[in-house]
Amino acid sequence: MGTHTTRLLAMSPVDLAIVVIYFLLVLAIGFYLKRRADTGESFFMAGRQMTAWIAGLAFISANLGSLEMMGWAAATYQYGILSAHAYLIGAIPAILFLAVVMLPFYYICRTHSVPGYLSLRYGEPARAVSGISFALMTILMSGVNMYSMAVVMKVILGWDLHFSIWVSSLTVAVYVAAGGLLSAIFNEVLQFFLIWLGTLLIPILGLIECGGWDGMMARVTANFGPGYAHLWSTLGSFDGNAMGTHWTAIVFGWGLALSFGYWTTDFLVVQRVLTAKDLRSAKMGTVIGAALKMMVPLIVIVPGLLGLALLPMKLVPESEALATGAHSFNEVLPLMMARYCGPGLLGLGVTALIAGFMSGMAGNVSAFATVWTYDIYKPLLRKTASDAHYVRMGRWCTMIGVFVSVGTAYLVMRFSSIMVYTQVLFGFFIVPLFGVVILGMLWKRATPAGGFWGLLAGTLSSIGMWTWVQLDPGALRIIALSQHAKELSENSFRAIWTLCISVLITVVVSLCTKPRAEAELKNLVYGLTPVPSEGHFAWYRRPAFWAVVVGIGMVVINVIFW
Repeated sequence: MGTHTTRLLAMSPVDLAIVVIYFLLVLAIGFYLKRRADTGESFFMAGRQMTAWIAGLAFISANLGSLEMMGWAAATYQYGILSAHAYLIGAIPAILFLAVVMLPFYYICRTHSVPGYLSLRYGEPARAVSGISFALMTILMSGVNMYSMAVVMKVILGWDLHFSIWVSSLTVAVYVAAGGLLSAIFNEVLQFFLIWLGTLLIPILGLIECGGWDGMMARVTANFGPGYAHLWSTLGSFDGNAMGTHWTAIVFGWGLALSFGYWTTDFLVVQRVLTAKDLRSAKMGTVIGAALKMMVPLIVIVPGLLGLALLPMKLVPESEALATGAHSFNEVLPLMMARYCGPGLLGLGVTALIAGFMSGMAGNVSAFATVWTYDIYKPLLRKTASDAHYVRMGRWCTMIGVFVSVGTAYLVMRFSSIMVYTQVLFGFFIVPLFGVVILGMLWKRATPAGGFWGLLAGTLSSIGMWTWVQLDPGALRIIALSQHAKELSENSFRAIWTLCISVLITVVVSLCTKPRAEAELKNLVYGLTPVPSEGHFAWYRRPAFWAVVVGIGMVVINVIFW
């Protein structure tokens, strides 16, 4: 992370008090809820008693960690407003598809995880592959959150990297191990509001300084060119935008492979809405999450654009920052916070970023604990044990997962930016999983052998393509169809090929092997699953209606910022 630890602002006693109170509060919540997390259902699934609004807030807050905030702010400084696609076509269609199409299956079969669904649909071999790969991914992702928090402490406070990593990670370990998913969800709802309160100052004050949105975009265009200022109009060619990408990568890479893979099969977020008290609440919670997701660019994308417009220094890739001591892309959000948050406000802003870190870290750790316990330990190591035993295992592996995550935090430093690292992991583990799961839900002919080999082939091919580009940069024009492609563009195209390979192998192997009897697929495949009634509600209270409203809102935003 470089040798410089220059402190940009000093923390006043009030600022420090706000940070300390926050840490004490999340620990108190964890221990208070410990007595309510004494069974497997309550520890791992929060007792399935959340309302739609609580489930929706937790759903989006589990995604809104420091990784999300700092990573996409950094990507915005690097690629301009194109990064907003991660919140529009790269999120909203997938979230709504989860609510309307996939969630009924997860909820009806009452699975604890997506690998749990694979076990019911394809058998234990497919569950084992997905469980191990997902557990590995959550640990690697936890390291990103640790690293992000370390950057905040370094830039704003001048704190030592190692100290900030250990203090924050141990706090998360204690409150998640104590209260399980219930504790994580309550803290995520708290953190959602803290994040907004602490970071909303940046876009408000920044836009005032720039003279409004038009003034900000005029400065961005003057400083870096028009390729940084448009969502779609520059995507007709690879060399017309900052990302070196094409609209096909945005639509089919981000909009289909990566986003559908993440939002519909990543148990970290799906787990949150599965805690809802009934199916309608789960669907409504997911739709509410989609609406909230469209608001997040205000506190993530806009600070990155303000960095392009206002920062006097030029930020550089992480590898260059390590060598020269300059500020990296990853530091744009804390740099903007240092610009606008004076004494008294700094504590709230730092607490907001800590909240983001805690949210992301807690989400990964609780998901890891559930997948390890139910999808690896129970089926592969100890099939019969008491419920109390599995709860103890969940608590112990929570602590172990945190310590392993500390090691992965140092691995992140080897990548050019935290968002590049994240997208690489999604391509490895999430995209193949989506291909196999969606075929299993929609096609009754998919067989256990097809699911296993499709998942394995997709994962290995994604890793292989990434390794090929690392060893031979000339392979970029083959994988990403252009020598102008930057890293996020390459990840998008690699996700497309990975999804195609996963689906193709699943289909071919399924056609060559014997399918399961239809009676065994009840509640697991469309056409064989009686979806329960959501109740007799007026049209304006139905999840499908609000899903359409949110979808129209997404289209309008894309047109406005074309």
